[in-house]
Amino acid sequence: MRLSLVVSLGATTFEAVAMREGFADLERVAALGFDGVELAVRDPAEVEGAALAERCAGLGLPVAALGTGQAYLHEGLSLTSPAAGIRRAASERLRQHIRLASMLNEVRGAPSSGVQVIVGLLRGQAAEAAAGAAGREQAEGRLREALEAVLAEADAGEVGLAIEPINRYETDFLNTAAECVAVIERIGHRRLGLVADTFHMNIEEVSIEAGLRAAAPHLRHVHVADSNRRPPGQGHLDFRSILSALRDAGYDGYLSAETLPLPTSEDAARLTVSHLRPMLAEVEERRRIS
Repeated sequence: MRLSLVVSLGATTFEAVAMREGFADLERVAALGFDGVELAVRDPAEVEGAALAERCAGLGLPVAALGTGQAYLHEGLSLTSPAAGIRRAASERLRQHIRLASMLNEVRGAPSSGVQVIVGLLRGQAAEAAAGAAGREQAEGRLREALEAVLAEADAGEVGLAIEPINRYETDFLNTAAECVAVIERIGHRRLGLVADTFHMNIEEVSIEAGLRAAAPHLRHVHVADSNRRPPGQGHLDFRSILSALRDAGYDGYLSAETLPLPTSEDAARLTVSHLRPMLAEVEERRRIS
């Protein structure tokens, strides 16, 4: 498993981003000892993909994933909106993320399943459609329609789409790993998988470890943050146990720190590396001798 850090390429109101100075942060991320980077991108049309790929390659900093949530937070784009025009705009934005991911896929060290385009808040809210189960059913239908429409493009670009379970205080739709896995299996496309996030799982899952093992066949990317969304080691989560569960699940991808920038952005990055790097070494050693 390798470590990456979430960097926002533009200004954002989303708090759980340790660094948000875009290109200027990439050198810092590499210098701090991360193996890769995850980029939060509101609008890929504003990003020069070739220059970004060249910069990441020069730093030896592959891109693990692209976050899409800022399109929802700042523009209200939603794949499940009752308004057909908003759904179309959200789908087109997702296609743009896929195209950018495909360009970044050329940077050496990209995930074996391709750069992952994360479908988090961009999925929207079920309550916009209707209350209760009817709203969730209608939202899932719209989400499946939207994802099925772009998965061929993801396949052609050799990148992935990954649905992220998000806790109930941020969305009313797809809160647990099992709920996301059910949608993934109903769609049944090899490019569609799951993002696990330890912060959200701490709220929604009976057991983080059991949730990771159950989702193992579909696991494509992992976000790490402690129980309070601070860097690993600054809350009460047992990351040694979590990493062991990921090892048992056969996960060998990126652990991407999506944390609050506390005490400072650089401190958050350093704390992540200092807490997780020795544990990863232990996990690898146990794997080697087992």
